[in-house]
Amino acid sequence: MPPETSPPARRTLLRAAAFGALGASLSGCGFAPARIPDDRERAPIDVKIDGDLVYFNWADFVDPSVFKGFEKEYGVKVIQSNFDSMEGMVAKLNAGNRYDVVFPSAKWAQRLVRGNMLRRIDHSRLANGDAVFGRHSYFTDPWYDPDSAHTVPFTAYKTGIGWRRDVLGDLTGSWKDLWNARASGKVFLFDDRDEVLGMAALALGLDVGTGDRDDLDRITSLLKDLRPHLRGFSSDSYNNLLNGNALMTQAWSGDMAAMLNQAKDPSVFGFEAPREGTPINSDCYAIPWNARHPGTAMLFIDYMLRPENVKKNIEYIGYPMPVAGTESTYAALVEPFPACVVTAADLKADLFFRNGTRTEEDARDTAWTHVKAG
Repeated sequence: MPPETSPPARRTLLRAAAFGALGASLSGCGFAPARIPDDRERAPIDVKIDGDLVYFNWADFVDPSVFKGFEKEYGVKVIQSNFDSMEGMVAKLNAGNRYDVVFPSAKWAQRLVRGNMLRRIDHSRLANGDAVFGRHSYFTDPWYDPDSAHTVPFTAYKTGIGWRRDVLGDLTGSWKDLWNARASGKVFLFDDRDEVLGMAALALGLDVGTGDRDDLDRITSLLKDLRPHLRGFSSDSYNNLLNGNALMTQAWSGDMAAMLNQAKDPSVFGFEAPREGTPINSDCYAIPWNARHPGTAMLFIDYMLRPENVKKNIEYIGYPMPVAGTESTYAALVEPFPACVVTAADLKADLFFRNGTRTEEDARDTAWTHVKAG
């Protein structure tokens, strides 16, 4: 059963992407030379306990009972640290902090892979690896990590619109619903560069991650038109809906599912995946190049892939996980919001946010600055 008190919205602290000097240091877009791995890093990781697990992830993103089960079974401690943005996570890695397992999103995983910042993961050494790679073909060779050589998928999610159905009734199924006159003044967009620019791009029929300056001029013009309808920019999507600050908001599918643990009457709310397309993302397990306990990290990843543990985590955080045998658990959780389900077709639509060139990223930063300035 879901916990009586759900964890905080998983991405409430996520803020606008800040690529600048941090992006340049990652080599993910060819901005800087990649580090050169040594022979030890190239060798397969021995799957064995080699120390306590030093864990670095979003806060409250694993069911505490799963941590306790891992500690008990393997006689180790899980030493937790948390980040509040991808930029913050990578800054810690670049500063030399040592973690055994980290959780980058797809585009940040690509940057870390290109910079040789991650150890290789031999899927054949994961007893439960086939539940992912044998059943979900997309993740056998994702764009962000060829052959999933350095990552294992953790969650998958999409972006859509959450709204108060009791006030607004049904919507039309389009991003243009954000202009609904009845919601004016109580509409939130994410405080997130890619998500906001991506929403407007899709509404205009453009590439979700376009860095073309003419495209971005059209995007900023559209968002300027939406601006009078907005109450503000906030990534705390479900709390804004719950407390009445918002009648409509951009929302991550996982946070909407997590909201079901707190909503007294789920029928009051709705979630739609607009027909113009919905951004898709995935978080990954990854082992940094300088991990002190990579063997323990491998055991932890394998433990997390056990279906019984996946089901606990799905119910705890509200995000689906691409592990065979757990699909019905998520479907049951989001029965009031069926659009939350991430399908194979969603993944194949390939609406991921990707890394652009330095020029493209600078153009997107400039556009975002103009959007926020009003």
